[in-house]
Amino acid sequence: EKGSGAAMPHVYPGTGKALKPLGDGFISLIKMMIAPVIFCTVVHGISSMGDLKRVGRVGLKSLLYFEVVSTIALSVGLIIQPGSGFNIDPATLDPKAVATYVHKASEEGIVAHLMAIIPNSFIGALANGDLLQVLLVSILSGFAIAFMGPAGEPIAHAIDMAAKVFFGVIRIIVRAAPIGAFGAMAFTVGAYGLGALWNLAALIGTFYLTSILFVLFVLGGITWFAGFSIIRFIAYIKDELLIVLGTSSSETVLPNMITKMERLGASRGVVGLVIPTGY
Repeated sequence: EKGSGAAMPHVYPGTGKALKPLGDGFISLIKMMIAPVIFCTVVHGISSMGDLKRVGRVGLKSLLYFEVVSTIALSVGLIIQPGSGFNIDPATLDPKAVATYVHKASEEGIVAHLMAIIPNSFIGALANGDLLQVLLVSILSGFAIAFMGPAGEPIAHAIDMAAKVFFGVIRIIVRAAPIGAFGAMAFTVGAYGLGALWNLAALIGTFYLTSILFVLFVLGGITWFAGFSIIRFIAYIKDELLIVLGTSSSETVLPNMITKMERLGASRGVVGLVIPTGY
């Protein structure tokens, strides 16, 4: 599908642009399921752990891991400096293209950012789909059910059953992944042409080279220390990586990643806490 998505719009660019809704529609279908999946997974994961001290240890280790590895990733980017060879004159750039980000950055400090994590209402967090807000209400709900002891077990079971329903819906949606990837690739080539894509080849090449080095050496070293192969893991999630590549959205594979990690043997509690927090 991805080969067709690149070739067909090169010949019929108008048709390629018209296929944009295929990619957008697939991403929207997945995104509408993200909030309920995260809520059910995190709540059941925390409430089923039993030992709340273990929840705290897992959460603390996860946050520490994310911070350290993210800092390493940023450092690699600063060293390699992708895009530095383009010699672009900033005066020729359209300031309107980044005006929204500049305005938001100037208004939102650390306090405002932290306050924004608190939703206006419990249901509002799930309705708006803000991942940090969903994570907050999920963690609070998970702890509340865990504190209930045996009385909370039926609630945890009901949430687990709801999660199975949501994952069932996602399995139906994921069948359209090839069509979504086809539409996304077709639009890119149809809108910008193969010539425009070639102009970005150096930047894209630098980015992928940086990513490959980071994955093989940094993440590879971490996985080797943990006792498994990064190459075998990449092969295991190759379908998810291709979907992300085609749709340019990592959210499209979050539910599948949760399922696959549990299938590998990771406990539901750890998966339910770590993967949504990572996102």
